[in-house]
Amino acid sequence: MRRVRAIVTGRVQGVSYRASTVWEARARGLTGWVRNLADGSVELEAQGEDAAVAALLAWCRQGPPAARVAGVAAEDREVIIGEHGFQQRR
Repeated sequence: MRRVRAIVTGRVQGVSYRASTVWEARARGLTGWVRNLADGSVELEAQGEDAAVAALLAWCRQGPPAARVAGVAAEDREVIIGEHGFQQRR
C-alpha cells in the first residue's frame, strides 16, 4: 500500500485534467482526491497498491489530450486507513 502527493504543472486547468484523473484513479481502484491550485497547477493525493499508484503517476505525466504537462513532482505520504473513494475537490 502506498500514498503519494503530486503537483502537476503546465496547462492542466480548463482541460478536464481533474475529471480525467478521477476516472483514471477509480479505474485503478485508488482512493484520494484531486484539486486545482491558485497558481494554475493541479494537486492530488492517491492511495492504493504500489503498481496502481505508479500507473496513475505515469498517466499524470501525459494527462488528457488537451493537457500539456510540464512536470509532475511526487512525494510519498502516510497511508490513510479507512479512506474510501477518489474525489474531485474545488
